[in-house]
Amino acid sequence: MLAGSIGSMNADEDDDITEELLADSEKLTGLSLELLGLDPHPDDMTAEQRLQFDPEDLAEMASAGADDRERSGRQTRLLAGLLWNSSSILIDQLFRDLGTLNELEAVTPEAIAGTSVLSSLPPQFASNYDAAFTQRFIVVAADITASLARGWAAPGCLAGELAVHCLLDQARITEDIYELDLPEEWRAIVEEVLLEDADSAILYTDGTSEQGAGKLDIRHWFEPFTPGDAVPPYACS
Repeated sequence: MLAGSIGSMNADEDDDITEELLADSEKLTGLSLELLGLDPHPDDMTAEQRLQFDPEDLAEMASAGADDRERSGRQTRLLAGLLWNSSSILIDQLFRDLGTLNELEAVTPEAIAGTSVLSSLPPQFASNYDAAFTQRFIVVAADITASLARGWAAPGCLAGELAVHCLLDQARITEDIYELDLPEEWRAIVEEVLLEDADSAILYTDGTSEQGAGKLDIRHWFEPFTPGDAVPPYACS
């Protein structure tokens, strides 16, 4: 299994990894391949589905050759498998980060910079990423990744959005190591689906005037956006 053991593998095993990720794509039942960027052939759509597209778009979809459609389908399934597998690695690495924190005398930005996942969080708050924070973040991240199986639901708090950022960072690492043949601009496609209208993006910008105030303050990261948004009880406590 790739999850949790990526560090012991090398790029020469790329073919085996590709097949494993393609198999993992079948487990990602919470997101359709269409949401991940796959354009179906008009002949495979229902009449109702075809009504959602302009005639020009349908003509372009129909014009794609069989080889192009096959490669596009394979790339999108590979992306689905990558997201599934990266979700397991994400949680595994977060537990490792928690173990690292428990051995520290003090949490410093330098220490956080050396972690596997916490280093992907906004660095200006690094001194706050202690063991208690990480435990809450693990619970939120596990809930977010579970949505990849049960049916995707947008994150209900800022910590959930940040967990998605960390997930995609992990996926990017795997892509780079194994030079995976993924769809172009795959991260932008996934972010549009998983992080539509996300507030957390500003936390990664250079500006700091708003990052430490209001709803973006770290004290509010685990609070539901609205009363109807679900956040695990442990994380809310």
